[in-house]
Amino acid sequence: MRKQKYHLSLTDTERRLVVQCLLDLRNALVAQGKYTDGVDEVIIKFTK
Repeated sequence: MRKQKYHLSLTDTERRLVVQCLLDLRNALVAQGKYTDGVDEVIIKFTK
C-alpha cells in the first residue's frame, strides 16, 4: 500500500513564511535541548 502524497500550492511569500516558522520551531527545540530530526526533515523536503 502506498502512502498518500499531498501537494501544496503556495506563493513565494507563503513559502518563505512556512520555512521561517519551521526554522523558529527548530531553534526553540534546540534551546530546549530536544531533538530536531523531524523538523529538519520537513525543512529539507520543503526547500527542494
